[in-house]
Amino acid sequence: MKKWFSYVGVLLLSIGLLLGCANDTAEENNSNTRVSTNESSQELAEDEVRITISIDHGSEHINEESISIEEGDILLDVLEENFYIESDDSGFITSIERVEASDEEKTAWIYTVNGEMATVGAGDYELSPGDEVVFDLQSWE
Repeated sequence: MKKWFSYVGVLLLSIGLLLGCANDTAEENNSNTRVSTNESSQELAEDEVRITISIDHGSEHINEESISIEEGDILLDVLEENFYIESDDSGFITSIERVEASDEEKTAWIYTVNGEMATVGAGDYELSPGDEVVFDLQSWE
């Protein structure tokens, strides 16, 4: 009977260690997709833009990247090269980094450049070095 308790104890300890290690690995992987908000205070290089992905007017931070561009690069192309993007047939962005807009919840991806609301779609916006682009999932109601 003592041997049986020993085997069960070793089994439970092994499972606990495996789960603990798996959780640490998951946290490390998540840290690769999330970037500290401290990056936004860093200066951009001459050929870079900063793209920030957030929810509800910045209340939840999803991702932020400083990306090297060439003069005339199109915002949607840069997004697709650096983030996970889904769009509908008309080119309207429906998901960024697997966070989806929802007609039922009346949310959509809205973007600003240098603090100003964009007047064209991301497929038509020509980036300039130093641009600060924010995509935010917001209620459109």
